[in-house]
Amino acid sequence: MKKPKQTEKDELRTEYKRSDFAGTLVRGKYAKRLRESSNVVVLRPEVAEAFPNEEAVNTALLSLIKIARTTTRPTKRSSRRARVRG
Repeated sequence: MKKPKQTEKDELRTEYKRSDFAGTLVRGKYAKRLRESSNVVVLRPEVAEAFPNEEAVNTALLSLIKIARTTTRPTKRSSRRARVRG
């Protein structure tokens, strides 16, 4: 699908008039709030191919979390190593 032609960045569409909007127009007024509250994650294409839908991603991640919580960490190696005498 082709993208529509882009107009100048600060130009309103012809069907809109500045008088239709109350107050001043501010670009990016809500950008910070959206960035802080958003939880959208963009996957790499090769990762996205492995998961057909949202539920598959969630199931895989929840399984990984469960494994990470239940897996015990390796214990420290014995401090008494065989010493090579020379």
